[in-house]
Amino acid sequence: MDISPDQVRAALLSLIAFLVSVSVHEFGHAFMADRLGDKLPRSEGRVTLSPLAHYDLIGTIVLPLLAAFNPGLPMLAWGRPVRTNPQAYTKRLPWRVGHMLVAVMGPLMNLALALLVTGLVVGLAKVGVLKLGLATALVRYLLVLNIVLMFFNLIPLPPLDGGNVLAGLLPSTMQIIPQTLRRYGTLLFLVLYVSGVLTFVMKPAFHVAALWADAVLRQVPA
Repeated sequence: MDISPDQVRAALLSLIAFLVSVSVHEFGHAFMADRLGDKLPRSEGRVTLSPLAHYDLIGTIVLPLLAAFNPGLPMLAWGRPVRTNPQAYTKRLPWRVGHMLVAVMGPLMNLALALLVTGLVVGLAKVGVLKLGLATALVRYLLVLNIVLMFFNLIPLPPLDGGNVLAGLLPSTMQIIPQTLRRYGTLLFLVLYVSGVLTFVMKPAFHVAALWADAVLRQVPA
């Protein structure tokens, strides 16, 4: 397989963007758990934005690089999950609500990063210090990625964050739904992933990301 310099550059940019995005995401989980009174993430060094604390060798490095150099391969990647102790959460909130807040903070941090990139690109473009090439790279590798990650992780299916968000939103009388999903969620996720249904489910997210990216790049002079 011939690998061009452009492919290497694109792969490295994709990897760096994913490392940053995963770190922001996992930091969100750790930060919220810490704020709720759980000191486990802090004791394990997870309340930080450093990628060294959040990367997984296979899920964050190897698989993304393989996908970058082999476009035909399906993309599957992850960071190192933040371990938490829900029993240590403040008793001022129901256990399910605390668990939901910790879960949703990861996707919200991806949204925050997307908004930060948006503000950075538009702001620097307005003052004339950002060229279209750099703006396109920031939008392509960071903005779009974080919008997609936010939507993906909010799919209400364990092991994704959306499973715990769903459990926090449903009343006690309907907890059988997230309990059942926790039991079979990983298997169901793999079936949806392999069958391509997951790609179909994510189509609205890709559409939103494309519209958002186009709106931002319109603000950058050619």
